[in-house]
This record gives sequence, C-alpha cells and structure tokens, in this order.
Amino acid sequence: MQIDVIIGYALPLALIWAIYLPARKRLEVRAVEKFAAAAAAGLLEPASLHPVIDKATCIGCGSCVRACPEGDILGLIDGKAELVEPSHCIGHGACKLVCPADAITLVFGTESRGVDIPNVYPNFETNVPGIFIAGELGGMGLVRNAIEQGRQAIDSIREVKGIGAPGALDVVIIGCGPGGFSASLAALQHKLRFVTLEQDTLGGTVAHFPRGKLVMTAPFTLPLAGTFNFSELSKEELVAFFENIVEKTGLEINAGERVEKVTRNGDYFEVQSTQHIYKTRTVLLTIGRRGTPRKLDVPGEDHPKVVYRMIDPEQYRGQHVLVVGGGDSALEAACEIADQPGTTVALSHRSESFNRAKPKNRDRVKQAQEAGRVTVLFSSSIKRIGANDVDVKWNGEIHSFRNDAVIVCVGGILPTPFLQSMGIQVETKYGTA
Repeated sequence: MQIDVIIGYALPLALIWAIYLPARKRLEVRAVEKFAAAAAAGLLEPASLHPVIDKATCIGCGSCVRACPEGDILGLIDGKAELVEPSHCIGHGACKLVCPADAITLVFGTESRGVDIPNVYPNFETNVPGIFIAGELGGMGLVRNAIEQGRQAIDSIREVKGIGAPGALDVVIIGCGPGGFSASLAALQHKLRFVTLEQDTLGGTVAHFPRGKLVMTAPFTLPLAGTFNFSELSKEELVAFFENIVEKTGLEINAGERVEKVTRNGDYFEVQSTQHIYKTRTVLLTIGRRGTPRKLDVPGEDHPKVVYRMIDPEQYRGQHVLVVGGGDSALEAACEIADQPGTTVALSHRSESFNRAKPKNRDRVKQAQEAGRVTVLFSSSIKRIGANDVDVKWNGEIHSFRNDAVIVCVGGILPTPFLQSMGIQVETKYGTA
C-alpha cells in the first residue's frame, strides 16, 4: 500500500520534471545564443539604469526573466540569471522587485562608461536641504517612473519643516514633463502653495519629440486624475492627455518661463526666472538630463541649416539630409525623414553599431538601408559643414556629400553648472547604484 502511494506521487513528479528540464534547457540555449549575438555585435553596453546579478546569491528561479516587460532582456545561463541583451535594457527595474533572493542591484553606467547622476537621497532630497530632484535628471527617464517619483517627491516635501508657513510658497516646481506634471497635480491635491515653471511648453522634453514618436509607458496613477492603463502613446496623444487633465483640474502651468538661478536666503530659497522672483521653502527639479545640446565643434556648425532636434520630418521633403548620432532620436529622425518623398538621408555614427538604440529602431534603419533610403556611415565623424555640402571621415577617407540640412542628435550636456550653482553634488557612476 505504501509503495502504491509513493508511486502515485513519484510518477506525476517525474512527468513534471520530464517536461520542465528540457524546456528549461531550451531557454538556456536561447539565452546563450542571444548573449553571443549581442557580444558579436558589440551590444553589451546598457543605455540606462540596469540590473547587475550577484551570481553567488542568485537561485536561478527565473522570476526576473519572466518579469521583464521588455521581453528576453534577461536569461538563464548555467542556472543563473544573466543580462543577455544589455543594450535593450531601459531600466524598468521590475526584475529587482520580483527577485526572491535579493540578488539584483540596479546600477548606472559601467566600468567603461560613466553616467553623471546628482546625489539624491531616497526621499528625493539632494545634499542641499530643501532642494529635491525627481524623474529623468535623477536617472529615471521612463514616463511611468517619472510620474511616480513626482508624486512621491511632493509627499516628502509635505514633511519639510516650515511647509504651510505664511510669507512664501511651499514649493517651486521647475520643469513640467511627466515628473513635474505629476508633482504639480499632487501639490494641487494637497493644497500646497506652489508654482510650476516650464521654459518651453506643457510636456517638457516629451513635447519636443518628433511628430508621431511613440512614448513607451505602463499603467500609472496621476493625482486628482486616477489610474491609466496605457501601453503606448504618441507624443501628441500624451500631451493632449495632459492638456485635458489641466482643463479638468484647473492646474496652472507657467509655460515659457525659464529659471535663471536659485539662491538660498536663510531657511528659504529665491528662484529667479525670466519673469519673476519667487520666495519658496523648497524647490523640486524635474528637468530633463539633456540640458544644453552637445555640439560637434566642427567648422560650419553655426550654419542655420544645423539643428539639434527634429520636430517635423515633412520640412525636409526633397532635401539631402545628414543625421548625426547613434541613439533612438537619431535613428527615428533618419527613418522619418527617409519616408518623405524625394529625400536622401545619410546617418553618421562614430561607433561600429547602434548599441544604445531600441531594437525596433535598429530594425527600421536596417530596413530603410536595405531599401536604399538611408546610407549608414558607421565609424565616421563630421569634419566640415558647408553651405551645400558636408565632409565626413569614413573608412579612413574624407567623403564629401551634397547636403541641405544637418540634424545633430548626440545627446546633451547634463546641466551640471546649474546644479553646482545651487550646491548640488554630481557623481559619475561607473556601474554603481
């Protein structure tokens, strides 16, 4: 009887293992192949916040692999979790949340590529008491993360001594992208005395994305507005969504008002903008990391035809266009312009691969290249920009291309001087949290 019971348990378990082990083996083989392909293509540099797995602690359960919303970014190799497609990782952080062994640390930068990050405490306060940072500037660029951090930062600000005292604002919110928008709604919800200053328009950096650019997001909650389950929106849809909430809530945004400096005056700060000086107990920075566009520093870059942001691809119809850069902005610009009738597009990148761009954009460029609509110039550099041409060093030689417009998408310079003027410390992270 006892043997029958044992057999009754053993057979189902044996069947489960017979199915599970081959399936797991196939997943490991697939992970090894993906990692090898990424290494061969030189795509081992994560572009953003990314996980580092402690192999001694990892139990190989695969929870992190299943949790990643971006797909097969993580895999199991030799029974341990591994970042098998590092360049695809965009810093969701879902892997860390589900790891039962606490074997995952989220870090910025790598040993070979540093990332400048302001020093921010868990409550979003900087080393300067009363100045807080949320969103992209602190390294969290995803829309959902920025929205969540904006709300949480206001919760921390509400705990600051002196909030509610007469004679000053409780907080000045600088920037109105997703993080600043969420923070503004939270401040309105909690009846704080505040002002939101945005040097451009509602939406911040998002509003200046190329027309039709898709903004990847996830379910998020906005104060006073509720929870929304968007998976993908165009930048126009996201900005229109924000505008609708502004109309419903009565939120006021001071668009077109740029902050020039922030100085401490006793227990308060004075925020000087292009239009006013605000006295406030706290300051919340929700500005982007782009800061000042990075330039090429080559002869002719001051030509009016050189721009650092592509807004409407139709304006380049029928022109010879050079796009410079290897990130998502550059690849998207090249493809959008190449879709316009009569255009010729050259895409110049200093490296050998587009290792910091999303797979979708890399595939688009590959298809456009195969169709003859985009010429990709890997390992190239711009040497001169003329009125009707450009000189590019490519394959060891200088090539001259006919040219009507140049779009430079090589990122921006972190607004370090602005931060340092307030006393905020900035640290270069080389694979550290």
